[in-house]
Amino acid sequence: MELRPAALVFDLDGTLIDSRRDITTAINRMRAELGLPAILLETVVTMVGEGARLLVERALGPGFTPEQVDRALARYLEIYWDVCLEQTHPYPGVGAMLVALGGRYPLALLSNKGEALSRRILDGLGLTPFFREILGGDSLPTRKPDPAGLRVLAERLGLPVERLMLVGDTWIDAETAHNAGSAFALVEWGFPRPPKLDEVKADLKVATAAELATALS
Repeated sequence: MELRPAALVFDLDGTLIDSRRDITTAINRMRAELGLPAILLETVVTMVGEGARLLVERALGPGFTPEQVDRALARYLEIYWDVCLEQTHPYPGVGAMLVALGGRYPLALLSNKGEALSRRILDGLGLTPFFREILGGDSLPTRKPDPAGLRVLAERLGLPVERLMLVGDTWIDAETAHNAGSAFALVEWGFPRPPKLDEVKADLKVATAAELATALS
C-alpha cells in the first residue's frame, strides 16, 4: 500500500473537533429529564464513536426498553442540535492543516455523527468549504467500521478506495480503513486514548495537526 494517498478522508469528533463538552451537556440534560444524575465528561467520552443510539444506550445503562431508548435518543438529538456549537472547537492547528492539505489533496469527511449535525458543526466552525464530500452515520444504511462509507466516497471522488487515506483517532477508524483496503493515519491529539489504541496498526501516527500536514506534504 502506498503511503502517499490520492485523497484524504477525515473523521470528525476527536480528530478535527473537540466536541466532548457539548456532547456531555446534551447527555446530562437528557438524563436529568429522566431523573438520572449527571455523569462525568471522562465517562461520556468512552461511550462516543459508534453513533448516537449506542451513545444513548450506554449513557442510560441497563433496564431501559427499546421504546424508552428511542424516546431518549430523540430527546438527546434535540438537545444536542441546540448546544452542539456552544463549546465545540477545532483542535489546535486543524485550520492550518486543512489549508495545507486541501491544497494538495481532495478532502472528504466520514463521521458516525449524523450528517445534518456534522454539517451544522462544520458550518458553524467555518470548516465546510474544505470538504468535497461529507458523509454522516445516517447517510448510508451502515456506518463505520463498515467500509461502505469509504467506498462511496472513493466513487464520488473518482478514485479507487485503495488510494484513500482515512485520518482518525479510534480503533473504529482503523478498522474501517482496514475493511476498505485504505491507508490509515492515527491522530493522537483527540479524545483520551483507550488502552487498546496502542495496539492499532496505522500507516502513519502523528501527535499534532502540523505533524500530519508535514508528513503528507
